[in-house]
Amino acid sequence: MDSFIINGGKPLNGVVKISGAKNSALKLMCASLLTDEKLVLHNVPNLADITSMARLLAHLGVKLGTGDDDITGNTLTMHSDEIRELSAPYELVRRMRASIIVLGPLLAKHGKARISLPGGCAIGARPVDMHLKALEEMGAKIEIAEGYVIAECEKLRGADIYFEKVSVGATENSLMAATLADGVTTLHNAAAEPEIVDLCECLSKMGAKIEGAGSSVLKITGVEKLHGAEHNVVADRIEAGSFIIAAGITGGEITLENISAKTLGAILPKLKATGIEIEEKENSLIVKGNSIHSKDIITEPHPGFPTDMQAQFMALMTLADGTSTIQETIFENRFMHVPELARMGANIKISGNTAIVKGVTKLTGAEVMATDLRASFSLVLAALAAHGQTKINRVYHIDRGYEKVEEKLQKLGADIIRVAEKA
Repeated sequence: MDSFIINGGKPLNGVVKISGAKNSALKLMCASLLTDEKLVLHNVPNLADITSMARLLAHLGVKLGTGDDDITGNTLTMHSDEIRELSAPYELVRRMRASIIVLGPLLAKHGKARISLPGGCAIGARPVDMHLKALEEMGAKIEIAEGYVIAECEKLRGADIYFEKVSVGATENSLMAATLADGVTTLHNAAAEPEIVDLCECLSKMGAKIEGAGSSVLKITGVEKLHGAEHNVVADRIEAGSFIIAAGITGGEITLENISAKTLGAILPKLKATGIEIEEKENSLIVKGNSIHSKDIITEPHPGFPTDMQAQFMALMTLADGTSTIQETIFENRFMHVPELARMGANIKISGNTAIVKGVTKLTGAEVMATDLRASFSLVLAALAAHGQTKINRVYHIDRGYEKVEEKLQKLGADIIRVAEKA
C-alpha cells in the first residue's frame, strides 16, 4: 500500500483548482440509469470511487464514453439504453457505500433490482434501512437474503415519506425513484446539502418535476420518462475547506479556483472565526493563514457544520491558541484520527462523542496510519505543519476523495512524495 512522506514546516503558496464533488458525481452517475438517452457530466473528479462506480454501471450495461473502467478525463458520457443486468454483486460494491444508490433508479426504471449490501453495512442501526423503508412506502416489495437487497415492483407510486432522521443517501435514492413513480411523492425531513441541490438540478434538466430543492421538504411529481441532459458537477466544498485549512495551518496564502463561497455554507464562517483570512471573489477564494484561534464545532446535517470537515478542523485546532471542543453527532466512530494526531504531539482527550483539543505550540513528524478518507487529509494537514518528517501509511483512502492530492500540494510548495510500498 502506498504511503506519503511529508517534510513539514513550509507555508503553502499558490493557486489550486478545486475539483468536482465526489459526493455529487457518484449520484449523478446513478441518475443515468433513469433514461435511455445520454447523460453527459462535466467537472467529474478523477477518483478511485468514480472508477468503482463506472465499473458497476458498466456491469449493469451502461456505456461509458471514457471506457468501462477508466475515467481519464473530467467529462463522462453515459448511455443506459441497453441495461442487461439488474444485479450488483458484492465484489463491485464492497468498497463503496454509495453503490446502494443504484437501487432506486433500477427499481423505478426496470421494476426490479438485486443489490449487494456494501461491506460492513448492517440493516437496522445503519441508515440504509431508511432507503428500503422509503421504497417500500412507494410500493416496492423488498427482502434481504444472503447479503443482498432484492426489490421488485410493478410500478412505484407516489407517497408521503417521513425520514426519522436526515439521511443524504436515503434522500437521493428516494428522490431518483420518485421521478418515474405514478403520482406525487413528498419527502419530509429530506437532506438539503449542495450535492442534493445539484442532483435536483440535473434531474430537472432531464425532465423531472421537483420542487423544494435546498429545503427539508421535496415534492416530486412523477413523469412517464426522462431524457438526456448535460450537466456540470458542483465544486467539492469539502476539498475546498480542506485546502483553506492547509493555508491556515501552514501560514501560507492560497487562491482557490472553481469554487463559490456560497457552496461552502457553514464551513466558511467557522474557518474565518479561527483567524484565517478569506477574501471572496465571484468564483474563487483568496486564503491567508494567520494566528490560529480555538473555536468549538458541532457536526450537524446541512446547513450545519459537515461531519466530513470534522477531522480537518481538528487538525487545525491542535495548533490553536486555546482549548476547543469538537462534538461529532453524525457518526459514532469518527475519532479514529485522534490517536494518530497524538503521535505527532497533539493534546486531545475524548469524552463520548466530544473531543477536547488543547492547542500546542508545535507538532512533530511521526509515522502514522490513515484510517478513513477524511482522517487521511487531517494527517496530511498536521504533517504539513509539523516539524520534521511524517510518514502516512495506507493513503489509498485519500485517493477515494481527493483528486491528484500530492500533485496539487506539490504545486503549492509542499514537500510531499508518494512511496509505493513493496508487497
